[in-house]
Order: sequence, then structure tokens, then C-alpha cells
Amino acid sequence: MTGSFRDLIVWQKAVKLSLEIYKLTAAFPASEQFGLTNQLRRAAVSIASNIAEGYGRTSKGEYLQFLGHARGSNCEVQTQLVIAGGLGFGSDEGRRTAESLCEEIGKILVAIMKKLRA
Repeated sequence: MTGSFRDLIVWQKAVKLSLEIYKLTAAFPASEQFGLTNQLRRAAVSIASNIAEGYGRTSKGEYLQFLGHARGSNCEVQTQLVIAGGLGFGSDEGRRTAESLCEEIGKILVAIMKKLRA
């Protein structure tokens, strides 16, 4: 592949999501430091990391596999945001921002995967 994974809009949005998740979870209760806070942060970071790692692989099949991992992590973040909301953790605005980014990332990942499979 030419260029860099840094040029991918989906990667840029995934990095932005990670930053938003860190800001959001900073307001979570201290008792969640090793619970939901950790889970959300790891899953969010995993999205951008898997996009980058897949981009750096040598075959289309490997790239697709890592994009699939990124999509799974994106779904994980979405689920955890619902749980955080149900528990009243973080700001509503912060959760909405993160949820919106997750939706965008999910749509872009599906589009890239469809194009690669064609």
C-alpha cells in the first residue's frame, strides 16, 4: 500500500475517539479504574491500533482481518458506553460525542472492508 495509515480518515477518527474516551473516563468513579474505565480505554485504543497494524501487513487478507478486529473493538466501545450511561458515568455530552464517532468509524470500516473484498 502507498502512503501511511496516518492518512486514513478512519484511523484519524479512531485516534480522536481514543482521546474522547480518555477525557470521558477521567470523570468515572475511582472504583472503576480497573473496571469499566480500563475496558473502555483499551477497546478504544485497540481500534486505531488494529487499523494501523492491518495497514502495515503485507496482504489484503491480513488487512481485512485487522479491520475486523477494529470493528469488533468499536462495537465493544459502543456497548460499554451504553453501560456507562446506564450507570450515570461521565457526561452525557461526552458519551454522545464518543457514540457519534463510533457510528462514523463503524460505517467507514464496513465500507473499506466491502471495497477490499470486491
